[in-house]
Amino acid sequence: MARFREVLSNRNFLFLWLGQLVSNFGDRLNQMALVALVYQSHPGSEVALAKLISFTIIPVFIVGPIAGVWVDRLDRRNVMIISDVLRGALVFTIPLFIVAKQILPIYLVIFLTFSISRFFISSKMAIIPDLVTRDKLLVANTLQDTTHLIGNVVGLLVAGFIVNIRYVGAIGGFYIDSATFFVSAALIAMIVMKNGRTHGVREDLKVSTEALKSSLKTSMVHEMKEGLRLLTRYSNMRFVMYVSSLLLSGMGAISCIIIIFVQNAFGTSTRHLGFLGTYLICGLFLGTVLYGKFGQKAEKRSVINLSFALTGISIIAFSIAVNNYPNIFLAGISAGFLGMMVSPIMVSINTLTHETIPEEARGRIFSSLEGIIHLAFLVFMFIAAYAAKFIDRFWILVSVGVIFAICGAVGMLIRPKSEGNPTCS
Repeated sequence: MARFREVLSNRNFLFLWLGQLVSNFGDRLNQMALVALVYQSHPGSEVALAKLISFTIIPVFIVGPIAGVWVDRLDRRNVMIISDVLRGALVFTIPLFIVAKQILPIYLVIFLTFSISRFFISSKMAIIPDLVTRDKLLVANTLQDTTHLIGNVVGLLVAGFIVNIRYVGAIGGFYIDSATFFVSAALIAMIVMKNGRTHGVREDLKVSTEALKSSLKTSMVHEMKEGLRLLTRYSNMRFVMYVSSLLLSGMGAISCIIIIFVQNAFGTSTRHLGFLGTYLICGLFLGTVLYGKFGQKAEKRSVINLSFALTGISIIAFSIAVNNYPNIFLAGISAGFLGMMVSPIMVSINTLTHETIPEEARGRIFSSLEGIIHLAFLVFMFIAAYAAKFIDRFWILVSVGVIFAICGAVGMLIRPKSEGNPTCS
């Protein structure tokens, strides 16, 4: 069984892992600062929060498919370095607009930053199988998810306090986030690729220019369609698409609701959110580590179905705890259990994808998949945000939990007749 230390002893993967650890810490500061800004300008408004979040998701549809095409053409390491540098420079400008009290430019910077992130994410997901052997993919994906989790834990733990520190505040949080992108770029620059895809930035620019001149109107459109075709070609990828769409639909529905739900229950903008977020991420971390260590021989579809059922139950338990017994420690335990239950779903999805798709199409398939599932997130986020005007937030959260639990239970009880016929989850 591949061990965590064996994967981390891989110098190239270690630099990728450390770079994301630093970057994710900064992202959480960014996130909490933005939530605080919305809370100050539109307290208790799911719709205002949904509009802000939409600027982080719309790039998935506009830029994502194009990013996937270019990632399959270019040196993925160089794409990641350039993306980090550009994102760091953009985030550095946000405090200037805060001082000038200009909100619309902040939304534009968010949109541009997350547009560039599409290139980075496609490259990161596509490069992992180039850094580790196939038998270590599950552990590598576990550690990659751990990158998000540890950075999120530390970021959420301190973000609520940093936002409220007089001489740091939201402005200082954005500056720190900007610095983390540059640190991440430096770490990724230390990766040394040993396959034939590695070449210089100048050559990448030459390839990009030639491709843009010769195939922008034909080949890129064709390759984006090819990404969608490949996504539905493999039975495992169809299953991944259904599972991911269900997960992101539910997460979209509760994304804004749960923030306002917690703010109203505890009467703070970010402090209790950060505390509960820390419990959630700790649960994700623990669940990911346990699954990576003990779940390598488990059948992934069975793990996903069971995790969906338990995730639904966890959402219901969390909602009851916060609504009826607003004790931060009880709510934190519920959030931690929720994180433990959902983590195997994410690890299994990534591993199934890496095991299934061919190397030359990874960027296109990842971009196409992200476009589909983020569309589900965006649609259900706004549906739930507007529904909250007429339906109590508690019942929206419980409804999502019930749907997850039912789909997971059905998936466990009704096995597909063949690999190509996945269950509802």
